[in-house]
Amino acid sequence: MFDKVLVANRGEIAVRVMAACEELGCETVAVYSDADRNGGHVDYADEAYNVGPAPASESYLDQEEIIDVAQRAGADAIHPGYGFLAENAEFARRVEETPELTWVGPPSDAMETLGEKTKARTVMQDAGVPVVPGTTEPVDDADEVRALGEEFGYPIAIKAEGGGGGRGMKIVRSEAEVDDALESAKREGEAYFGNDSVYVEKYLEAPKHIEVQVLADQHGNVRHLGERDCSLQRRHQKVIEEAPSPALDADLRDEIGEAARQGVREAGYTNAGTVEFLVEDGEFYFMEVNTRIQVEHTVSEEVTGIDIVRWQLRVGAGEELTFAQDDVEIDGHAVEYRINAENPATDFTPTPGQLTTYRPPTSIGVRLDHAVAQGDEIGGDYDSMIGKLIISGEDRAHCLERSNRALEHFDVEGVHTTIPFHRLMLDDDAFVAGDHTTKYLDRELDDDALETAVDRWGPAEAAAGDGSQSTTAEVAVEVDGKRFDVVIEDARSRMTAEHADGGSASGSSSGSATEGAAEVATADAITAEMQGTILSVAVEEGDEVAAGDVVCVLEAMKMENDVVAGSAGTVESVPITEGDSVDMGDTLVRLE
Repeated sequence: MFDKVLVANRGEIAVRVMAACEELGCETVAVYSDADRNGGHVDYADEAYNVGPAPASESYLDQEEIIDVAQRAGADAIHPGYGFLAENAEFARRVEETPELTWVGPPSDAMETLGEKTKARTVMQDAGVPVVPGTTEPVDDADEVRALGEEFGYPIAIKAEGGGGGRGMKIVRSEAEVDDALESAKREGEAYFGNDSVYVEKYLEAPKHIEVQVLADQHGNVRHLGERDCSLQRRHQKVIEEAPSPALDADLRDEIGEAARQGVREAGYTNAGTVEFLVEDGEFYFMEVNTRIQVEHTVSEEVTGIDIVRWQLRVGAGEELTFAQDDVEIDGHAVEYRINAENPATDFTPTPGQLTTYRPPTSIGVRLDHAVAQGDEIGGDYDSMIGKLIISGEDRAHCLERSNRALEHFDVEGVHTTIPFHRLMLDDDAFVAGDHTTKYLDRELDDDALETAVDRWGPAEAAAGDGSQSTTAEVAVEVDGKRFDVVIEDARSRMTAEHADGGSASGSSSGSATEGAAEVATADAITAEMQGTILSVAVEEGDEVAAGDVVCVLEAMKMENDVVAGSAGTVESVPITEGDSVDMGDTLVRLE
């Protein structure tokens, strides 16, 4: 076993890996950016090293710096977690080629083969695994995409080869949408994965998203740990995952599990990975392989009792799997709820801010993977996840009952979260019945229902766009000795009141970008609804725009967002350029 492991990640997954290392007697090394100086993973590790400024490209994605830190710290292995460099075959190869360092993950050759979607499709076809109709080579130009649209029939999906989680994927429903979608998919692929190659496949309209967890060692043993159902998604991002899937019968479950084993065996894959499928009308189709641990690995651990991260480390150290496929049993049911700092009532926009209250639930059947505490800041530099709530029970119905109890007692103030959305789903007939598909939220969920859920279950106090607090507050009162929690409308915090008098909380002006933007914002200004980075600017001074036209593209918390004009007009000024960082409320484009 390793003596010291560097975890090349942050947040809850870094802590999860470090916990497994600790149990195995390995010392741990954290890396952190300037923005994460006080991060939970930094506190948890035995030692920690700063690897650069807040932008991931200058810190968590700096391959040379991370390897240098590993060597300086005396680490003998690097575990990448998920995201960042976890699926970067070039980084894996650099680690493999560095003396006295071991890559805790699949071989770089297998990552390259399965990480690029077109190569993965070829491997799976050769292994006899059904695939969605599409290309096995990257596409280069819009005319080629249009030809494929005619061949497969619209809609089609343009996908980044290195993509995942909906990033780098664009749905094209007509020939007219091809040019913009191709450009956007290539741009996201380059921005997030350093690879602008894309491929095209037929887009299934209402599938289930089913993925199979696999473990493979360096001695030829390949096991699957059952499937997970990840069908509940918004903007192609998973929000609730569960195991096992309520949609599979025993025969289909066995068939899809064996297909996953055969596919990774064909690729010479080792360590942990996930084979993802789309299931529709009783048929399944290979979609992609995630060559890493995944966010939702937790539910597989809960129903199998197998510690996947621990086995990642053991396999990386050359150990052989000690259990046969027949030893893997699915016991009970588990559901994972992603607790993100997002407002469901405003299309799940990120809501960075301070966790003024953070009291997670406890008791039987509750697991929480997180790396935050009350008083911590949820910044806008990375993804919006606060933590993962994992609930287990005897069966799905029992699990959902426990979920209701746990979510009711998950108390977060200071930022909006996805908790109201999760509570809404537990009262949703389609979700409770297990009939939802990947398109359910986008097509069926009513915006008014989300607003009602946030009003009912959202925080009494959350950061507003101008930096003040919301105008409601919850106080406890006693009447005849009985306690009541009362929500007071139009209650302003002391800070807001002081700002209204012209001063700051400290009695002086902070001069923040947000305050400046609030001063200059007018009815004719298009402003940023969230903190982020400008990926592209689509207009210039003098251009005529119509209501709904895209004026720029804003990346926030790893999501690409089109910023559109609310009304028609002529562009008077564009105070932003590609690559600029903007705060919520900043003026992006001014119209005459």
